[in-house]
Amino acid sequence: MSPVATTLIPADSGAESYIPWGGLRVVGAGALAPINGGGTVPYANLDYAASAPCLTVVQDAITEALPYYSSVHRGAGYASQVTTDAYERARETVRSFVGAWKRDAVVFTRNTTDSMNLLAHALPQGTTVIVFETEHHATLLPWRKAVRLPAPATPAEAVSAAERALRDAPQGPRLLVVTAASNVTGELWPIGQLSKIARRHGARIAVDAAQLVPHRPIDMTALDLDYVAFSGHKLYAPFGAGVLVGRTDWLRAAEPYLKGGGATAHVDQETTWATDPQQRHEAGTPNVLGVIALAAACTALSGAGWETLITEEDRLLTRLRRGLAAIPGLQELGLWGSGNPRVGIVSFVLDGWNARDLALTLSEEYGIGVRDGKFCAHPFVRRLLGVDSDGCSNGSGTAVRASIGVGTTTEQVDRFVSALGRLADRYGVCSSLPM
Repeated sequence: MSPVATTLIPADSGAESYIPWGGLRVVGAGALAPINGGGTVPYANLDYAASAPCLTVVQDAITEALPYYSSVHRGAGYASQVTTDAYERARETVRSFVGAWKRDAVVFTRNTTDSMNLLAHALPQGTTVIVFETEHHATLLPWRKAVRLPAPATPAEAVSAAERALRDAPQGPRLLVVTAASNVTGELWPIGQLSKIARRHGARIAVDAAQLVPHRPIDMTALDLDYVAFSGHKLYAPFGAGVLVGRTDWLRAAEPYLKGGGATAHVDQETTWATDPQQRHEAGTPNVLGVIALAAACTALSGAGWETLITEEDRLLTRLRRGLAAIPGLQELGLWGSGNPRVGIVSFVLDGWNARDLALTLSEEYGIGVRDGKFCAHPFVRRLLGVDSDGCSNGSGTAVRASIGVGTTTEQVDRFVSALGRLADRYGVCSSLPM
């Protein structure tokens, strides 16, 4: 394979026109990508599940905030007051976006991984965590005492497995941790039913909503969820902020996640930590612009109308999956069958192709960006891939993932399917290409 091209090419705003989803536009819609043999094509970004592009309204919010960018909470100057007000209003925007209770804490973090590690840090001594092997590493790995459940064969089995695990767990605090939408398959998990099971057994539930909130609304109050975590960079706000929203008692009782300025009430020979869980766990100068961007994305998606966004996503996802199903030798990965509801994420393997080679070829020959690998969900991907009927494993045990969102067009989906069809014809037997 030839080296990956990294030269920046000026965007051509007229390179590709599209009808914005719900009136939303993304930065870089006219970006160009070089291809082998010379020339460029409009870049087809089908890697939203890794990091979604920035919405133009989010870019505008950052531009508006920059002239008054300053430190928060401790400054008396006008710029500091403006920035502090924007930062605290962002908490209320996020609270409304996820339907949290007014009494819930909204703690800003770096990303979902940071949020889940904060929650793990705050668990009372002896807490038993119940988690499925299907989770992203962010929600699979942080826990000190975890019961790891195997991948369930159906959504109903997920509910019954969680109930058995909670019933058999030792006395004491218990926490059920589950994804809302898989970052590997896009399949939606029955978080409402799982919440009811947690309540039945006196447990709490924490939801990784990183892959849900860019695609679907969530209502913590209606679903009776204790904690929700997600990242700005998945939500069209790629400025390095995340959030943990949820109950305050465990957070208030825990030692500060980071110890330093802002997390204290008084420092002398002894330190008195802030009792407010938001202040307590946000030591140091926060990522103010990242938080403003995150709030702006929440406002933009809610304002665009979820029904409109979901309708367009479902149309393109159906077109994509039908196209993939018609390609010989291509196997879409799924846990619960093709009919289970899902967001705009599809992972697959293609006979004769190593996943890395396939992703590089799509980029170099067609200007299409996808993800390859195990998607920070190694146990789950291994479970999905297994060994095929001919005894030929998928090379390195990896897959290719395509993901869509605001800014994805019909042309991009069709170009992707057409490219895969051509590449499937190039190698039609079970083999692994040399790297």
